[in-house]
Amino acid sequence: MEAKNGKDILDFMEINLRLEEEKDYRIVEELTREAFWNVYFPGCGEHLLVHNLRKATEFIKELDFVAIYNNKLIGNIVYVKAKIKNMDKEYTVLTFGPLSVSPEYQNNGIGSTLIKHTINLAKELGYRAIIIYGDPEYYKRFGFKESKEYTITNKDKKYPAALLVLELYPNALNGIKGIFDEGKSYEIDEKELEEFEKGFNKKEKGFAKTQDRFNELVNKYL
Repeated sequence: MEAKNGKDILDFMEINLRLEEEKDYRIVEELTREAFWNVYFPGCGEHLLVHNLRKATEFIKELDFVAIYNNKLIGNIVYVKAKIKNMDKEYTVLTFGPLSVSPEYQNNGIGSTLIKHTINLAKELGYRAIIIYGDPEYYKRFGFKESKEYTITNKDKKYPAALLVLELYPNALNGIKGIFDEGKSYEIDEKELEEFEKGFNKKEKGFAKTQDRFNELVNKYL
């Protein structure tokens, strides 16, 4: 399905959001694999990531949502708790990802729907802020700002262009600065990924133009 056709469908299609259930786990992992395959590098590891995040103590089940259209699961977003560290002080914030949308439904606002819904819910749950690594061109539309505005760095005490911050209420980060630490939940072991891949249909790894954009962001600092 081309994006243009998908846009036509969206004029009358209804997307339902609900919490992910155990019966969804494999479907979400397969969807995530399809959504991220060859996007950032040949192959992907996001399907293993979402598999492991569910088991992490930092995982927030109340913010683990799926998007459903016509009884078909077409999107997912997951959140975990992260930290801003400054000397002996730590402040809890949120981070999210993977944000996955089935390729045939991408560029139709489904990711935006998942983001907006969970941002509002995170506010209701009383969290301070959301900090992510993502493409500024996409995430600034939701109110995310460069981390440099908040004096929040990565572990190397640098300001990556892709490190973005969203306060969930006015002055939520007032007086708070330091190092963003998403924890070890987002680390992927290559051997574990290789073994996990054996449980999925074989796909060809290759180059995509999106990999150039990813490499540009990874190597850009403010």
